[in-house]
Amino acid sequence: MKRIRDALLLQKRELGKNLEKKYVDRDFELFELNKDIIKVIIGPRRAGKSFFAMHELKNFGYANFDDEILVEVEDYNDVVEAIKELYDNPKVLFLDEIQNLPKWELFVNRLQRQGYNLIVTGSNSNLLSKELATHLTGRHSTTIVFPFSFKEYLNFFNEELTESEKKSKLISYLKNGGYPEPLVKDLDYQNYLTTLFDSILFKDIIKRHNIKYPKGLEELSRLLISNFANLTSYNKLKDLLGINSVHTIKKYVSYLEEAFMVFELKRFSFKVKEQEKSNKKIYIIDNGLITAKSFEFSNNVGKLYENAVAIELHKKELKKEIEIYYYSKNYEVDFVVKKGRKIDQLIQVCYDANDERTKKREIRGLLHASKELKCENLIIITENQEKTEKSEWFGLKGTIKFIPLWKYLLMK
Repeated sequence: MKRIRDALLLQKRELGKNLEKKYVDRDFELFELNKDIIKVIIGPRRAGKSFFAMHELKNFGYANFDDEILVEVEDYNDVVEAIKELYDNPKVLFLDEIQNLPKWELFVNRLQRQGYNLIVTGSNSNLLSKELATHLTGRHSTTIVFPFSFKEYLNFFNEELTESEKKSKLISYLKNGGYPEPLVKDLDYQNYLTTLFDSILFKDIIKRHNIKYPKGLEELSRLLISNFANLTSYNKLKDLLGINSVHTIKKYVSYLEEAFMVFELKRFSFKVKEQEKSNKKIYIIDNGLITAKSFEFSNNVGKLYENAVAIELHKKELKKEIEIYYYSKNYEVDFVVKKGRKIDQLIQVCYDANDERTKKREIRGLLHASKELKCENLIIITENQEKTEKSEWFGLKGTIKFIPLWKYLLMK
């Protein structure tokens, strides 16, 4: 019991220090604290989940289960009793990185039945799945916290920025990404993100899933980061890495998705089987990880543009607002956005729309897909062009909106 109390006391002191640090307002809806539901906050490690929660709460008890002492506790009542002592018998409990606790769902359900107001965080996307509804017998709400969006990144500077200044900030945001800590503390992004990447790989994947030969997983993660936004297949990845089983590749990719490191897009098709069989496009959860961990990162700004757009769309997909795919059938479209049963948007990302040949290719893809998918909302995201243009190609017609990336990322 004393070890538990000492561990929680150290956490309480750290909590006090964190509450004194600069806080950047986050651009999403807050959870309703007084509602009798379990508040679940999920997202990548170090994205700011805990920092967000602790700045929204008052008079709460705290335990962070990213701690070997607390994870090894056999009787969870000992943790609750120590929290009650250290925090003067609180009715609000903030349980951080709950997924590290064996049978956490039983513990959380019991605490809710006992009348506690619960806020829990997790760095595991399985907390978003149907399993969450199965595990938590009480009602719950979910808040997703990612690294800073571009809007949140600009909020850090706490000043009115001109259009020119926003464009300038976009360049560093695309390269360094949105993880809060290196920005707030002025740390070296390369070192910070390399260490974070390795930590996630070890703690959230290798250790959690007891992977006996981690080298293949490490090589796969680096390969995906180095080839982000490109078409690939599980068979191709298997051959490139010299791994015998496609099943192993699928499993490793699912682990990387579960830990919020990557996410994949399927090719759009009206037939689910075709979607499953098609090549995938892999995107990375934050642009900074690309710069930090890619094998041979070249200044491919166009791909960084595309990844930034993919992240914003993926956030909406996780909230069940949309579904996203890519389109490939004679011509390609970067993103097909499906809302309900309807194709809502077709989006191309084209860094250099001033290049006439590139521009024509992107327009042809949109017009071709527009006809097949019956969608007239056609968008090209560019570096600096902003206009609406009517286009025609071999009888195909459409009106296309050109939007600069910096402005697109600031749209709701």
